[in-house]
Amino acid sequence: MMTLLSWITAFLLISTTAADQEAKLDHFPENFVVAKPGDSVSLTCLATTTGPVTWKFNNDESGFEDYMSKNGHNLIVRDVEGPLLGEYSCWRGETKLSSTYLLQKTEEGEDIDSLFTCRAKSYDCNFSCRWTEDRHEAVRLGVGPDCTKGLPTCHWVSSSGQPNSEGFQFELTHTLSPFGEESTMLEVTAEAIDDFVLLRRTKQFYLRDIVVPDSPRIVSFEVLQSKLNVSIEPPSSWSTPHSFFSLEHEIEYVLRDNGKTISSLSSLIPKKISMFRARSRDPLVSSPWSQWTPWKNGRNSCQCKKKQTSELSPQCLERCKRKMEKRRTKHAKQSQHLL
Repeated sequence: MMTLLSWITAFLLISTTAADQEAKLDHFPENFVVAKPGDSVSLTCLATTTGPVTWKFNNDESGFEDYMSKNGHNLIVRDVEGPLLGEYSCWRGETKLSSTYLLQKTEEGEDIDSLFTCRAKSYDCNFSCRWTEDRHEAVRLGVGPDCTKGLPTCHWVSSSGQPNSEGFQFELTHTLSPFGEESTMLEVTAEAIDDFVLLRRTKQFYLRDIVVPDSPRIVSFEVLQSKLNVSIEPPSSWSTPHSFFSLEHEIEYVLRDNGKTISSLSSLIPKKISMFRARSRDPLVSSPWSQWTPWKNGRNSCQCKKKQTSELSPQCLERCKRKMEKRRTKHAKQSQHLL
């Protein structure tokens, strides 16, 4: 008897858990209506039919009749609250005609900056945003006034799958010209679902305020008398032409004698260093600095004998060729002298 009771209890627990998981909304449905707590809403059967229809709530025809009434093909839901949130579907016989989800608008006044952050690698038409909250099952972002106003013409970018350790990631586009003076702010509207409760927020910012370049490229470095001349180029993701979209580079190096770390905005740094690295930013708008490049060994800049030809920069490769040519000329002269 105890074994049978234990089996029934486990079965009910599994069934309840499965039902809860099924009830969770992990995507944005095609049709949904948002209401405030205590509001009354009218749900429309989105199908052309002349006969009578039957309404189901979460695939059940009964249970909440005191809060619902029919008006033709429409269903009126009164005093919206948590238990009334979910899927409402209209049927004709055994045929499901359409469904609409009833969601509740959250009244929480969360700080928009704590919900998502955005970054652009350049002034091109692409930028990315990261949703930092982890309690929402589905999130979508849209750019422009149409999304701010909630118009059907808004192009939404929805989250897919489970968020990674850094949250949901979004790749968005804009239509601002990178060459003109920026006078229009970007508008990014976010919608997030958590257990049939919809959060909706809009964030405004200038593109220049979110530009953070990728790490630059250290092309080469060579000795010039008592200095080391470091050649740095913008990352491949930066806007072109570089003569118009300039970057400011900072070099951080470690002195070989005393291990002291020093930063410099000049491409000429002391010769006697053990290692160095670089980062970049847009100097016109004082954008945040990029991430540092990996530390680079400051000794034996080209190392012709220790590296494969494919690993050398064009400048180093040319220097190595000149060294080899000098050695060959020297060996040839020595051989002629011996003869």
